[in-house]
Amino acid sequence: MTKLEDYYNKFNEEKRLGRKHGQVEFRVTMHYIKETIEKLGKKPEDVKILDVGAGTGRYSIALAEMGYDVTAVEPVKHNLGRLKAKGSSVKAYQGNALKLKRFEDESFDLTLMFGPMYHLLTDEERCTAMKEADRVTRKGGYIMVAYCMNEYGVLMYGFKENQVLQCLEDGRLTSDFHCEPIEEDLYAYLRPSDIDTLNKATHMNREKIVAVDGAANYMRSVLNAMSDEVFEKFVEYQLSIAEREDLLGASAHTVDILKKI
Repeated sequence: MTKLEDYYNKFNEEKRLGRKHGQVEFRVTMHYIKETIEKLGKKPEDVKILDVGAGTGRYSIALAEMGYDVTAVEPVKHNLGRLKAKGSSVKAYQGNALKLKRFEDESFDLTLMFGPMYHLLTDEERCTAMKEADRVTRKGGYIMVAYCMNEYGVLMYGFKENQVLQCLEDGRLTSDFHCEPIEEDLYAYLRPSDIDTLNKATHMNREKIVAVDGAANYMRSVLNAMSDEVFEKFVEYQLSIAEREDLLGASAHTVDILKKI
């Protein structure tokens, strides 16, 4: 059993996305998925979507229920089993972002990578995953890639959990507070400039990059105490600022929307 499998056998991703901070991420992300699909100009049944690192199917199943042709790839057997047990129309396979060899070139209109970049720790691995996503996506199609952001990692796990001195000592943080994962880590945290460098190295064409949850993860207890009416205003607020470049790096998660030319 790999470290990642062991982690996700214990971690409840569905519960996370069901909590209010996770709902912000999910709802804002779904807004941009729908916006991106509309640009394809196709009927729902003609849109083919690949969800790489699909987890237990939070996005895959929601999109399948909207009438899209959805295929999911997930490396963790536990997650894959939970996805399949839901009895949706999603075609689900075990696999990972580094090798999508079961799929032919230009097979999908939209490729989602909402988990892989969280756990790929090296530039080489991230480049390989991006090139595979590009390979299986049709010309004129889109790739949407999610990232965990550097400052969220520094603030929440460095300072809030009082690990900053240890992280500086063992090299997980540079002197200018840039996250640098070591082999035993599970998560990679990137700055916007790191994402730009990756796109340049893999010749990706960005349409836009958005902050899908902003400050939601920093203020979980505040969100949980909100009335439904106030919470709806918070989601509305996050949608209104999601594309602001000055707030991007402070978000817990971003989604990069790329078009294959």
